[in-house]
Amino acid sequence: MSETPLPNAPPSDNGADKRETGGDQSGSAAPVSNGLRAVETVEQFLKDDEWHPQRLDDSTTYRVLFGGKFGEFRCYAQVHVDLEQFIFYAVAPVKVPEEQRGAVAEFITRANYGMRIGNFEMDYTDGEVRYKSSLDFEGATLTFNLIRNAIYPAVMTLDRYLPGLMAVTFGGKPPVQAIAEIEGTASAPG
Repeated sequence: MSETPLPNAPPSDNGADKRETGGDQSGSAAPVSNGLRAVETVEQFLKDDEWHPQRLDDSTTYRVLFGGKFGEFRCYAQVHVDLEQFIFYAVAPVKVPEEQRGAVAEFITRANYGMRIGNFEMDYTDGEVRYKSSLDFEGATLTFNLIRNAIYPAVMTLDRYLPGLMAVTFGGKPPVQAIAEIEGTASAPG
């Protein structure tokens, strides 16, 4: 199986949404930026919490694996250094076939409604489904607790909803019924 391209690669240096970083332009050695400190903090958290991180080529993203109750997920912990943002992706272990993407889009839209931390996303071009959790730490220190509070809801939510995703994708279950079973709400009339 081929590796999927890195999700949501950092913006290029000419990105219009980039915040100004300011700082001393005199040519003297600049202090380590808040964003670069965050990269170090993420790496240390992942090591201390026994995630066994693998740094990817861009040096601000780590790949880790999570073994849940219903599957094993590839995950990415990424720091956008200049934007001072931390993003964590938990990627579903299967890709949705093209003919099921409409039903899965309904499933994840229903799942996302009321989510407090993070959201599901689906790439319509290849059927990848992932759960994203993120935070903006601009002007603040990214701490172990903040990282933990972004990572664990993502993997636990993907694990909770994975049986429904599989049932809609491969079992033909109606999205509304799959969500009702996961969330314990009344079944749809039918």
